[in-house]
Amino acid sequence: MAELPSNVHLTLHPMYLSICGPWVYEDENHRTWLHLIIETGSVLQVLLRQVDYPSEHIALTTSLKTSHTMPSMWTLHHDSQYLDSMGRLWRIMQHVEDDMEVMILELIDNS
Repeated sequence: MAELPSNVHLTLHPMYLSICGPWVYEDENHRTWLHLIIETGSVLQVLLRQVDYPSEHIALTTSLKTSHTMPSMWTLHHDSQYLDSMGRLWRIMQHVEDDMEVMILELIDNS
């Protein structure tokens, strides 16, 4: 019997992700996403993990690192890109679900 792949590749991406607390974004379905900044050389990537994060644990203010380096919002621009609130384009490198939903965005040069 053939084994099923461990990761399911998703093509239905959140329409938007809006910051709602330190390190936490919320999508249009009120699901929360924690982010991790990944810098490898000149490439900036953000890993977003969809987690059930109780709203009472989300602070009303954002941390300095979040507010200065991360956009306040991402909006789905095309099927494979997001436009952030700073006018930059991000390519969806991966959007998979295994035990949890994970999306990796990469900043597009000169965007």
